[in-house]
Amino acid sequence: MITVQNTINASVEKVWELWTAPKHITKWNNASEDWHTPFAENDLKVGGKFKSTMAAKDGSMSFDFEGEYTEVEKNASIKYKMADGRHVEIIFENLGDNVKVTESFDPETENSEALQQQGWQAILDNFKKYVENPTL
Repeated sequence: MITVQNTINASVEKVWELWTAPKHITKWNNASEDWHTPFAENDLKVGGKFKSTMAAKDGSMSFDFEGEYTEVEKNASIKYKMADGRHVEIIFENLGDNVKVTESFDPETENSEALQQQGWQAILDNFKKYVENPTL
């Protein structure tokens, strides 16, 4: 398992909403400025499916990130199985004025674990920036 985490200065309700609502996912779900998420859908319930398209802004490549939820506990945790069979767990730890978000996931075999950790951490860091933006 690979784990990434960040502490976000917001209520757990806000963090949960911005993490799970497609209209927000399309605004933060990228690891670098030259990528974006032009499409996201989310059926947040056990057995529900999610899908987001991650794409290079220059149109050179894109891929779908999708899976099925195996556990959903509002404002607390999410577990899902990706389309390729790997498992992910996200814990939302309510610390009062802050929320510690911890994501643990099974690595894939195409890229190094260090590269995967960097990529997922970059997305989580981008999420933190999005949530903490005062104009939101």
